[in-house]
Amino acid sequence: MEQLSSVSNDKIKLAVGVRDSARTRREKRLFFLEGARLCADAAANGIALAAVFVTSEALEKYDDYLGAALEISRSSYVISPKVAEKLSDTRNTQGVFALCDAVENRSGADALDANGKYILLENVQDPSNLGAVSRTAEALGLDGLIINGGCDIFNPKALRASMGAMLRINVTQCDDAARLLRAAAERGMLTVASTPSRECRSISDIDFSGGTICVVGNEGSGITPETASACKVKATIPMRGRAESLNASTAAAILIWEMVENGK
Repeated sequence: MEQLSSVSNDKIKLAVGVRDSARTRREKRLFFLEGARLCADAAANGIALAAVFVTSEALEKYDDYLGAALEISRSSYVISPKVAEKLSDTRNTQGVFALCDAVENRSGADALDANGKYILLENVQDPSNLGAVSRTAEALGLDGLIINGGCDIFNPKALRASMGAMLRINVTQCDDAARLLRAAAERGMLTVASTPSRECRSISDIDFSGGTICVVGNEGSGITPETASACKVKATIPMRGRAESLNASTAAAILIWEMVENGK
Protein backbone atom coordinates (compact mmCIF):
# COMPACT_ATOMS: atom_id res chain seq x y z
CA MET A 1 0.00 0.00 0.00
CA GLU A 2 1.25 3.43 -0.95
CA GLN A 3 2.13 5.82 1.89
CA LEU A 4 0.61 9.31 1.90
CA SER A 5 1.90 11.84 4.40
CA SER A 6 1.21 15.21 2.76
CA VAL A 7 -2.13 16.99 3.05
CA SER A 8 -1.38 18.73 -0.27
CA ASN A 9 -1.31 15.43 -2.18
CA ASP A 10 -3.71 15.51 -5.15
CA LYS A 11 -5.48 12.36 -3.97
CA ILE A 12 -6.16 13.94 -0.59
CA LYS A 13 -7.34 17.17 -2.22
CA LEU A 14 -9.77 15.16 -4.34
CA ALA A 15 -11.11 13.29 -1.31
CA VAL A 16 -11.65 16.55 0.60
CA GLY A 17 -13.37 18.09 -2.40
CA VAL A 18 -15.73 15.14 -2.71
CA ARG A 19 -16.43 15.28 1.02
CA ASP A 20 -17.26 18.97 1.06
CA SER A 21 -18.97 19.68 -2.27
CA ALA A 22 -22.15 18.22 -3.74
CA ARG A 23 -21.10 19.69 -7.09
CA THR A 24 -17.77 17.85 -6.98
CA ARG A 25 -19.58 14.64 -6.04
CA ARG A 26 -21.80 15.00 -9.10
CA GLU A 27 -18.96 15.92 -11.44
CA LYS A 28 -16.60 13.18 -10.27
CA ARG A 29 -19.42 10.66 -9.69
CA LEU A 30 -17.91 9.81 -6.34
CA PHE A 31 -18.95 10.03 -2.70
CA PHE A 32 -16.99 10.06 0.55
CA LEU A 33 -17.26 7.76 3.56
CA GLU A 34 -15.64 8.01 6.98
CA GLY A 35 -15.53 5.20 9.51
CA ALA A 36 -14.66 1.52 9.50
CA ARG A 37 -18.28 0.35 9.71
CA LEU A 38 -19.50 2.49 6.82
CA CYS A 39 -16.60 1.45 4.59
CA ALA A 40 -17.25 -2.20 5.43
CA ASP A 41 -20.97 -1.76 4.72
CA ALA A 42 -20.18 -0.26 1.33
CA ALA A 43 -18.02 -3.22 0.41
CA ALA A 44 -20.60 -5.71 1.71
CA ASN A 45 -23.35 -4.10 -0.36
CA GLY A 46 -21.52 -4.26 -3.65
CA ILE A 47 -20.60 -0.58 -3.88
CA ALA A 48 -17.44 -0.03 -5.92
CA LEU A 49 -14.64 1.56 -3.90
CA ALA A 50 -12.31 3.84 -5.82
CA ALA A 51 -9.88 4.36 -2.93
CA VAL A 52 -9.45 3.51 0.74
CA PHE A 53 -7.36 5.69 3.06
CA VAL A 54 -6.39 4.24 6.43
CA THR A 55 -3.88 5.01 9.17
CA SER A 56 -1.48 2.26 10.24
CA GLU A 57 -3.14 2.21 13.65
CA ALA A 58 -6.60 1.78 12.14
CA LEU A 59 -5.31 -0.88 9.77
CA GLU A 60 -4.41 -2.99 12.79
CA LYS A 61 -7.38 -2.06 14.97
CA TYR A 62 -10.11 -2.57 12.35
CA ASP A 63 -8.57 -5.44 10.43
CA ASP A 64 -11.79 -7.52 10.56
CA TYR A 65 -13.86 -4.67 9.13
CA LEU A 66 -11.43 -3.57 6.46
CA GLY A 67 -10.46 -6.83 4.81
CA ALA A 68 -13.20 -6.84 2.16
CA ALA A 69 -12.98 -3.09 1.54
CA LEU A 70 -9.24 -3.22 0.95
CA GLU A 71 -9.62 -6.27 -1.26
CA ILE A 72 -12.14 -4.72 -3.65
CA SER A 73 -10.86 -1.14 -3.64
CA ARG A 74 -9.15 -0.04 -6.84
CA SER A 75 -6.46 1.65 -4.76
CA SER A 76 -5.55 1.85 -1.08
CA TYR A 77 -3.27 4.11 0.94
CA VAL A 78 -1.71 4.20 4.40
CA ILE A 79 -2.03 7.79 5.60
CA SER A 80 -0.33 9.78 8.33
CA PRO A 81 -2.29 11.07 11.37
CA LYS A 82 -1.99 14.56 9.91
CA VAL A 83 -3.65 13.44 6.68
CA ALA A 84 -6.34 11.62 8.66
CA GLU A 85 -7.05 14.84 10.52
CA LYS A 86 -7.37 16.65 7.19
CA LEU A 87 -9.79 14.06 5.84
CA SER A 88 -11.87 13.75 8.98
CA ASP A 89 -15.27 15.38 9.29
CA THR A 90 -15.81 14.05 12.84
CA ARG A 91 -14.58 15.01 16.29
CA ASN A 92 -12.83 11.69 17.00
CA THR A 93 -11.83 10.01 13.78
CA GLN A 94 -11.22 6.28 13.42
CA GLY A 95 -8.71 6.98 10.66
CA VAL A 96 -10.64 5.11 7.97
CA PHE A 97 -11.96 6.77 4.80
CA ALA A 98 -13.10 5.77 1.33
CA LEU A 99 -14.04 7.25 -2.01
CA CYS A 100 -16.86 5.27 -3.61
CA ASP A 101 -18.44 5.26 -7.06
CA ALA A 102 -21.81 7.02 -7.00
CA VAL A 103 -24.74 4.62 -7.04
CA GLU A 104 -27.30 4.98 -9.81
CA ASN A 105 -30.65 5.47 -8.06
CA ARG A 106 -33.99 4.68 -9.63
CA SER A 107 -36.31 7.44 -10.81
CA GLY A 108 -40.02 7.89 -11.47
CA ALA A 109 -43.19 6.12 -10.31
CA ASP A 110 -42.48 3.13 -12.55
CA ALA A 111 -39.50 2.32 -10.33
CA LEU A 112 -41.81 1.79 -7.34
CA ASP A 113 -43.58 -1.38 -6.25
CA ALA A 114 -47.29 -0.50 -6.51
CA ASN A 115 -47.89 -2.61 -3.39
CA GLY A 116 -44.95 -1.14 -1.49
CA LYS A 117 -44.74 1.49 1.22
CA TYR A 118 -42.57 4.57 0.86
CA ILE A 119 -41.70 7.86 2.51
CA LEU A 120 -41.24 10.80 0.14
CA LEU A 121 -39.01 13.56 1.50
CA GLU A 122 -39.64 16.87 -0.22
CA ASN A 123 -36.89 19.48 0.12
CA VAL A 124 -35.62 18.11 3.44
CA GLN A 125 -32.43 20.08 3.97
CA ASP A 126 -30.84 18.73 7.15
CA PRO A 127 -28.53 15.77 6.40
CA SER A 128 -29.11 14.46 9.93
CA ASN A 129 -32.84 14.26 9.21
CA LEU A 130 -32.24 12.47 5.91
CA GLY A 131 -29.95 9.95 7.58
CA ALA A 132 -32.30 9.38 10.53
CA VAL A 133 -35.30 8.79 8.25
CA SER A 134 -33.41 6.26 6.15
CA ARG A 135 -32.28 4.43 9.29
CA THR A 136 -35.85 4.25 10.61
CA ALA A 137 -37.23 3.23 7.22
CA GLU A 138 -34.80 0.33 6.97
CA ALA A 139 -35.32 -0.75 10.58
CA LEU A 140 -39.12 -0.88 10.25
CA GLY A 141 -39.12 -2.56 6.86
CA LEU A 142 -40.21 0.18 4.50
CA ASP A 143 -39.77 -0.58 0.80
CA GLY A 144 -37.76 2.55 0.15
CA LEU A 145 -37.27 6.30 0.20
CA ILE A 146 -38.26 8.82 -2.45
CA ILE A 147 -36.14 11.98 -2.49
CA ASN A 148 -37.30 15.21 -4.13
CA GLY A 149 -34.81 18.07 -3.76
CA GLY A 150 -33.19 19.04 -0.49
CA CYS A 151 -30.05 17.48 0.91
CA ASP A 152 -27.68 15.54 -1.36
CA ILE A 153 -28.21 11.86 -0.58
CA PHE A 154 -24.41 11.37 -0.62
CA ASN A 155 -23.79 14.08 1.97
CA PRO A 156 -21.26 12.55 4.42
CA LYS A 157 -23.29 13.67 7.46
CA ALA A 158 -26.41 12.01 6.05
CA LEU A 159 -24.53 8.79 5.39
CA ARG A 160 -23.14 8.73 8.94
CA ALA A 161 -26.53 9.53 10.48
CA SER A 162 -28.05 6.68 8.50
CA MET A 163 -25.60 4.19 10.06
CA GLY A 164 -25.19 2.68 6.60
CA ALA A 165 -28.92 2.43 5.83
CA MET A 166 -28.54 4.82 2.88
CA LEU A 167 -26.19 2.27 1.32
CA ARG A 168 -28.73 -0.55 1.69
CA ILE A 169 -32.26 0.81 1.29
CA ASN A 170 -33.90 1.45 -2.09
CA VAL A 171 -33.73 5.15 -2.98
CA THR A 172 -35.75 6.73 -5.79
CA GLN A 173 -34.99 10.29 -6.81
CA CYS A 174 -37.47 12.53 -8.60
CA ASP A 175 -37.51 16.08 -9.94
CA ASP A 176 -41.27 16.56 -9.71
CA ALA A 177 -42.95 15.14 -6.60
CA ALA A 178 -46.47 16.09 -7.70
CA ARG A 179 -46.10 14.31 -11.03
CA LEU A 180 -44.71 11.17 -9.36
CA LEU A 181 -47.57 11.15 -6.83
CA ARG A 182 -50.21 11.47 -9.54
CA ALA A 183 -48.59 8.65 -11.52
CA ALA A 184 -48.44 6.49 -8.38
CA ALA A 185 -52.14 7.17 -7.67
CA GLU A 186 -52.98 6.05 -11.20
CA ARG A 187 -51.30 2.76 -10.33
CA GLY A 188 -53.60 2.38 -7.33
CA MET A 189 -51.30 3.66 -4.60
CA LEU A 190 -52.55 5.73 -1.68
CA THR A 191 -50.77 9.08 -1.49
CA VAL A 192 -50.77 10.93 1.82
CA ALA A 193 -49.59 14.47 2.59
CA SER A 194 -48.59 14.94 6.22
CA THR A 195 -49.65 18.26 7.72
CA PRO A 196 -49.69 19.82 11.19
CA SER A 197 -53.28 21.02 10.61
CA ARG A 198 -55.54 19.54 13.29
CA GLU A 199 -58.50 19.80 10.94
CA CYS A 200 -57.18 16.92 8.80
CA ARG A 201 -57.71 13.22 9.40
CA SER A 202 -55.61 11.53 12.05
CA ILE A 203 -52.85 9.39 10.57
CA SER A 204 -53.95 6.51 12.82
CA ASP A 205 -57.38 6.42 11.13
CA ILE A 206 -56.02 5.66 7.68
CA ASP A 207 -56.00 2.19 6.13
CA PHE A 208 -52.49 1.49 4.84
CA SER A 209 -53.18 -2.04 3.66
CA GLY A 210 -52.21 -1.27 0.06
CA GLY A 211 -49.31 0.49 -1.61
CA THR A 212 -48.70 3.87 0.00
CA ILE A 213 -46.53 6.96 -0.28
CA CYS A 214 -46.46 9.34 2.70
CA VAL A 215 -44.94 12.77 2.12
CA VAL A 216 -42.85 14.72 4.64
CA GLY A 217 -41.96 18.28 3.75
CA ASN A 218 -39.24 20.82 4.36
CA GLU A 219 -38.25 21.51 7.97
CA GLY A 220 -39.41 25.13 7.83
CA SER A 221 -42.07 25.39 5.13
CA GLY A 222 -43.51 21.88 4.99
CA ILE A 223 -44.95 20.35 1.85
CA THR A 224 -45.37 22.58 -1.18
CA PRO A 225 -48.98 23.35 -2.22
CA GLU A 226 -48.46 21.59 -5.56
CA THR A 227 -47.34 18.40 -3.88
CA ALA A 228 -50.06 18.54 -1.23
CA SER A 229 -52.76 18.97 -3.89
CA ALA A 230 -51.43 15.91 -5.76
CA CYS A 231 -52.05 13.67 -2.73
CA LYS A 232 -55.33 11.79 -2.27
CA VAL A 233 -55.37 12.32 1.50
CA LYS A 234 -54.10 14.98 3.91
CA ALA A 235 -53.39 13.58 7.36
CA THR A 236 -52.00 14.84 10.64
CA ILE A 237 -50.20 13.38 13.61
CA PRO A 238 -52.35 14.26 16.63
CA MET A 239 -50.46 16.31 19.23
CA ARG A 240 -51.66 17.03 22.75
CA GLY A 241 -49.06 19.62 23.69
CA ARG A 242 -48.59 23.19 22.57
CA ALA A 243 -46.03 22.42 19.84
CA GLU A 244 -47.20 23.39 16.38
CA SER A 245 -45.23 20.75 14.52
CA LEU A 246 -42.71 17.93 14.80
CA ASN A 247 -39.13 17.59 13.61
CA ALA A 248 -39.10 16.12 10.09
CA SER A 249 -37.34 12.90 11.09
CA THR A 250 -39.64 12.43 14.09
CA ALA A 251 -42.74 12.96 11.95
CA ALA A 252 -41.38 10.51 9.37
CA ALA A 253 -40.72 7.89 12.06
CA ILE A 254 -44.33 8.08 13.26
CA LEU A 255 -45.66 7.91 9.71
CA ILE A 256 -43.48 4.90 8.94
CA TRP A 257 -44.68 3.14 12.08
CA GLU A 258 -48.33 3.80 11.20
CA MET A 259 -47.84 2.61 7.62
CA VAL A 260 -46.27 -0.63 8.79
CA GLU A 261 -48.63 -1.31 11.70
CA ASN A 262 -51.87 -0.26 9.96
CA GLY A 263 -50.82 -1.91 6.73
CA LYS A 264 -50.76 -5.48 7.99
